[in-house]
Amino acid sequence: MIALASLSEAALSLTTESLAYAALAIFGLAYLLVILEDVIHLRKSKPVVFAAGLVWIVVAVLTQGNDSYHVEERVKHHVADFAELFLFLMVAMTYISAIAERNVFLKLNSMLISAGFGFRSVFWATGLLSFLISPIADNLTTALLMGAVVTTVGIGNRKFISLACINVVVAANAGGAFSPFGDITTLMVWASPAADVEFGEFFLLIVPSLANWLVPASLMHFAVPNVKPQPLEKSVSLKPGWLVVTLLFLATIATAVSFHVYLHLPPFLGMTTGLCYFFGYGYLRSLWAKRQTEREGVDVFTNVADVEWDTLLFFFGVIMCVGGLAEIGYLREASEVLYGEWGATYANISVGVISAILDNVPVMFAVLGMQPDMGASHPESLYQWLLVTLTAGVGGSMLSIGSAAGVALMGTARGQYTFLGHLRWTPVIALGYAASIGVHMLINKPS
Repeated sequence: MIALASLSEAALSLTTESLAYAALAIFGLAYLLVILEDVIHLRKSKPVVFAAGLVWIVVAVLTQGNDSYHVEERVKHHVADFAELFLFLMVAMTYISAIAERNVFLKLNSMLISAGFGFRSVFWATGLLSFLISPIADNLTTALLMGAVVTTVGIGNRKFISLACINVVVAANAGGAFSPFGDITTLMVWASPAADVEFGEFFLLIVPSLANWLVPASLMHFAVPNVKPQPLEKSVSLKPGWLVVTLLFLATIATAVSFHVYLHLPPFLGMTTGLCYFFGYGYLRSLWAKRQTEREGVDVFTNVADVEWDTLLFFFGVIMCVGGLAEIGYLREASEVLYGEWGATYANISVGVISAILDNVPVMFAVLGMQPDMGASHPESLYQWLLVTLTAGVGGSMLSIGSAAGVALMGTARGQYTFLGHLRWTPVIALGYAASIGVHMLINKPS
């Protein structure tokens, strides 16, 4: 997946053209509107999808008269990159929707809230669950789930909600950094031939990721109100089929891993094959429902329709915008500065800082497009690719706009978890960022 062409393929160097500056400005303005989504109430997909069209208009105009460059083929190439990502995420979101429909997540919420935990206990419980769930369910889904717990438990206590949401974002991003299924960036690295990182090698980042979460969480702990919320009285029942659907989702993930590791097929093909497990289950349940009138059938396409289309279209817009800027030559220039002059280690650390501002998805997409030299040997190359995977994954935690998890929570916890509220704890989160890099260098650097 994300089989990016090398920067040399485009063979364009048009960054000094006035229209090229316009393309940069268009992308910058679109991202500003994404950042202000909670203020202007404009869904994040709209500005970036529009910007993608404008950026490629610029590319088409700049390359007119260049007989060796075929803009239509380049557009299709980048669309193919997105298509693989789209199919993978569509299947994952469909399963998450089906599991949520059967009250699995609500049951988890109910159990946690009804246990009578204090705010500090909920703070640690939701952080730990975020760290453990995000490697499987991805950081965005996990943040939304735990955010619902936090806002339900902390009704009326804005300070707790703000701190707990920050903790959830940091923990979800940290947990997602050591699993190919935990974040878009790790998925992109795993699936990219340029990176050459095997599925099991991502788990070398577990301890650095844990440090990234524990350092800021330990310091924020003392600011969490030491009181108990009112427990919920209503109970939540799991709906029929919850266990089957959950197991089918796990089987689908195993299929995707097997396709990639053993058959050298792209992971999205394993995911779409696994979706058919759910299709088959739905068909059998519907047949059973016709014979047993008191039973309900299963409409799988209801769950397909419930996927987060705003997020999927957002990624389309981002990938196409970054792809267009790459065609103009910006990624080549960035690669020459970062990886040519600074060296891989400093460049990869900087990638995490940049991802806090620009979001880790376009940043990692840009890095993969650069196809930088990460080292002469495989151990050195693996160490550097894992470093950039870690920094891009957890660097976005330093600002609320730096990751999909943070952006999503700002929308759901509107007015209680904000950009400025998160910014107050950025220095503490940055300590966790530095700690994770230090731990990675300590335990994973080749001798």
